[in-house]
Amino acid sequence: MADHRNLSQPITMRLPQDILAEIEQIAAACDRTRSWVFVRALKTYLAAEGREIIEIAKARQQVENGESFDLQDVIAEVDDIVKGAAA
Repeated sequence: MADHRNLSQPITMRLPQDILAEIEQIAAACDRTRSWVFVRALKTYLAAEGREIIEIAKARQQVENGESFDLQDVIAEVDDIVKGAAA
């Protein structure tokens, strides 16, 4: 069952032999291709650590663009809201 949606041009990469051996074992056990295993592994990475890196980079850019709030101002605003709710 091939997945042909918007595939890139082939890429070349070098891997440590032990990692390649594991990928090949997984592919054989699942009756899948090495590419399938790579894509699954990359999706898992992108959903976790990769997504976090992207979000941090976006946040840093927002701070550089002045799109942020001073923590002390936020705390003061929350205090004002809490005081108003208690009154």
